[in-house]
Amino acid sequence: MPSPSGVYASAGVFVCFEGGEGSGKSTQSQRLGAWLGTEGYPVLLTFEPGDTEVGRKVREIVLSPETGELSHRTEVLLYTADKAEHVDTVVQPALDRGEVVITDRYVDSLLAYQGAGRALLPDEVERVARWATHDLRPHLTVVLDLAPEAGLGRFEERDRIEGESLDFHRRVRESFVALAAADPDHYLVLDARAAVEEIEAAIRERVRPLLTQARQP
Repeated sequence: MPSPSGVYASAGVFVCFEGGEGSGKSTQSQRLGAWLGTEGYPVLLTFEPGDTEVGRKVREIVLSPETGELSHRTEVLLYTADKAEHVDTVVQPALDRGEVVITDRYVDSLLAYQGAGRALLPDEVERVARWATHDLRPHLTVVLDLAPEAGLGRFEERDRIEGESLDFHRRVRESFVALAAADPDHYLVLDARAAVEEIEAAIRERVRPLLTQARQP
């Protein structure tokens, strides 16, 4: 199991949304960003993979069904390249400016999908990911927990990862829950089946104390 130790930015606030397919990460990250904006905080909404020029090319490779089979190690390295570029050019500069950075997926997705889902050695996957991201950890990771049978049913068409087996996605779900259990001070696990407003309120409650590190409105 990955260690909860790591680097936490001394300026700005770093919040990550994780979870399986169709769990509502994008919805809740946008709602959190909108609320923080009305409170006057500078907010950066971002995502992985693909929110850099390099990342967009990586995203096309790793998610397009046309790519077909990839070596699992190749897949890890592609996702890791996206994360390295994302942290260096988007996430860390915004944190240095004192902004609240909200990302839809981060390192835990690599540990869950490629480490647990692909059945690679978790310690090896983590070493590569932590090196690429300077071991930068979110102040809070919100895990929206949902059975894959429910989440995958929300898609008419599936990308390369969404199209994996139910057993694959079950391993992913178990990994997210285990990561959160290992470091409860930096995680919030919520039932993604709850009402959108209920989930939003619980997230605000956990984020509010962190805002002392953000640039004041």
